[in-house]
Parts: sequence; structure tokens; C-alpha cells
Amino acid sequence: MSSPAVGETRGSGLRRRARIRAFQVLYEVDGARHTATEAFESRSIEDPLPRPADEFARKLIEGSIDHLGEIDATISTHAPTWPLSQMSMVDRNILRIAIFEILIGRETPPKVAINEAVEVSKIFGADSAPRFVNGVLGSIMETEGQTSSV
Repeated sequence: MSSPAVGETRGSGLRRRARIRAFQVLYEVDGARHTATEAFESRSIEDPLPRPADEFARKLIEGSIDHLGEIDATISTHAPTWPLSQMSMVDRNILRIAIFEILIGRETPPKVAINEAVEVSKIFGADSAPRFVNGVLGSIMETEGQTSSV
């Protein structure tokens, strides 16, 4: 069995659960206009995560929200035919988390973050979501070396 990638642990199933938690919270904030704190606490009561996964989910949520303007501008640049307001809330929030991980958080290898975003989109998105998410993130990776920040 191969060793985990840098930034990932053998408990990567827990990291996926943390990404799913982050997605669910951002989706609720985006769609129902609840606060991130309310949404996170509600989800945590329903399905508690071990401390490391809980902390990772919080980092993804806070980072995505703190850098929302930059992240959304990046999405708009790399998916110009899909205005954010017309994009599926599922796709939009999965992309927000992955872009935070890749361009801002920089703790997860980009290939891992992209793969995880695609996997989460398979769970929650439409049939076309994985291809769309992969395409947008692939476009970002093609130009990532040309810029130092989002």
C-alpha cells in the first residue's frame, strides 16, 4: 500500500467527510442564508466528526468564506459561460472549497484537491457536475503557474 500524499493522512476518509461537511455548510449559507456557525453546529450535532476532521472542515469553511470574493472571481474567469448566479449551488460551492485548497490553503496537493472535488460532485451534483468541476479546476491549474495568488 502506498503512503498518503503530503497533506493527506491515512484517515483521508475523514478528510473527505470534512470536505462534505464544508460543502454542506457552504451550501446552506449560500441557499438558506444561515450563518456558517449555525449551519456548522447543526451539522455537527447530527453527525459529529473526530477533532482533526472537524478542524479541517472549519478551516475549509472559514477560508472559503474569508476569500469568497477572490474565489468567485477565479471561478468567473475560468467558467465565463456560466455566471455564478446561474451556476448550480452544488457546483459553485464545491469549486469554492477546491479553489481555496489549491490556491490559498496550499496544504493539499492540487491533484488530491481536484480528485476530492470531483468525488464530492459525484455524490451531490448532477450527472454533468464531475466533468464541469474537473474542467474548471483543470483550467485553473493550467494558468496557476502564471500567477502567485488567486
